[in-house]
Amino acid sequence: MGDIAKGVFAGAWSLLVGWIMPSALNLAVFLLAVAPTLRRTSLVAQLWPGAPVKVPLLLLTGSVLVGLVLHALQNLLYRILEGYVLWPQKVFDWGCRRQLTVKHVLRDRIAAMRLEARLRDGGASDGVAVRLARLRDDPGVARYARQDQARSAIQRALLRERLSRYPVSDEQVAPTRLGNAIRRLEEYGYERFRLDTQVMWHELTGCVPEQVRRQVELARTRVDFFIALLYGHGVVAACAAAALLSSQPQTSLLAISIVLLTLLIPVWYWAAIKATDEWAASVRSLVNLGRKPLAEALGYTLPAELHAERTMWTVLCRLSRLPYHERAHALDQFRAPSPPPPA
Repeated sequence: MGDIAKGVFAGAWSLLVGWIMPSALNLAVFLLAVAPTLRRTSLVAQLWPGAPVKVPLLLLTGSVLVGLVLHALQNLLYRILEGYVLWPQKVFDWGCRRQLTVKHVLRDRIAAMRLEARLRDGGASDGVAVRLARLRDDPGVARYARQDQARSAIQRALLRERLSRYPVSDEQVAPTRLGNAIRRLEEYGYERFRLDTQVMWHELTGCVPEQVRRQVELARTRVDFFIALLYGHGVVAACAAAALLSSQPQTSLLAISIVLLTLLIPVWYWAAIKATDEWAASVRSLVNLGRKPLAEALGYTLPAELHAERTMWTVLCRLSRLPYHERAHALDQFRAPSPPPPA
């Protein structure tokens, strides 16, 4: 019973912090800044309850309902910001090209700073100088050359951190910064071990210790919080703009609300990107610690050689994702020996 209650409260905490709490903040702004103007319109006046409404009860009920709806739509909300849904193909392609250029410029800038450090230390060969000159000829690198030369060790580490928010493979680059920050954690298991966590996610999370699974949930909750704030601010700002068209708007309050909410939207977007760092670290821990228990739970022995392990996960993920094919017989070599029959 204790384990069941713990699981229920753990899921409720993610729902509460990730979706209901930001919904309460957005709804509070709506009730304070937009609702007084909308109540003066004829349509809202007819629908508004006649008896005195207790604002705390209305705020609590509305926050729970809105939070539950957002939680149910979270995949769609994420995919829109990642660039996978409602994006025209031309805009999608343009975004991918732009993000790929940003990734390559960051990579080349970091490489140029590393080569410059080797030249200063005096242990570099002529080939290093040639490579550095080739990088400096790139317009994207040359634009930041003077700024990068003055960077401290901590600032260079932050630059590497920005690069780490992109997937390793150029083919996996998404059209938005948030999409890339999430894509890098989705591709971690496949890029390192050929373990497709998108296919084997439920099996993987069912085999790891509770603490590891809990870390992943809490890390995603931080991102959910900022995503819910972002969408809520957009909706409240749109309602405030619509309220300006009413007959008796509170113009100053509505205008201030629109400006502040609009300015905060990119802040929450940036915060969501930063919050994915903890999410990526927790998924990395999930993959590293869960591969062996997952293989054993599925009846296989994790190979000692990395190449063989990558082969095993490739075939196993393909078997889970696609219809059966005779090539799946390659998994026989990785099967754990059957236990001897009881005497």
